[in-house]
Amino acid sequence: MQDFFQQTASQFAQTTWLEWLGTLTGFLCVYLAARQNIWNWPISIISVSAYAILFYDAKLYGDTVLQFYFLFTAVYGWYYWFKRKEENKKPIVKANKNQLLLALTAIIILTVAIGYLLDSQTNSDVPYIDAFCTAVSFAAQFLMTRKILQNWLLWIFVDLCYIPLYIHKQLTLTALLYLVFAIIAWNGYRDWQKTYKNFV
Repeated sequence: MQDFFQQTASQFAQTTWLEWLGTLTGFLCVYLAARQNIWNWPISIISVSAYAILFYDAKLYGDTVLQFYFLFTAVYGWYYWFKRKEENKKPIVKANKNQLLLALTAIIILTVAIGYLLDSQTNSDVPYIDAFCTAVSFAAQFLMTRKILQNWLLWIFVDLCYIPLYIHKQLTLTALLYLVFAIIAWNGYRDWQKTYKNFV
């Protein structure tokens, strides 16, 4: 047990400033998203930029590509949330069965396609795990940009999947961050659900 704590302390001591930047801005971004605060989007731009470099160095290529997708959706989400507020539309919506089926289909297709590319074209040691987490994150992020309630359920699931992956990659601080993300996502789901019910 003492060895585990010593190893964890050693890994924290070796944490780069880039991982600290990504971690702190990532935490703030998810917290603000759960609070329905539009400033989550510009702050996420800082976080995803840091993590794009960090994940590339860790040979998590699926997650690297995901950060560029997050960068695009941060701009789109910022615009969409602002526009929705200006038009006084219902703040939160629920996905229907067809949208959920589409999201599930997209996750399966993306997992297979990205996993195959990572396995055949890169030196990743976790191609299909990386691909699966990337695919679920793609779907969750898109649902978040559209203010769809179920985005938080996908985030809770994938955040928990990411924890052992980041521990495997010796990104201990990031693994801890994703545990916190899962907790914030659960609170975000509950808060968004209350908002949704108030407008039904």
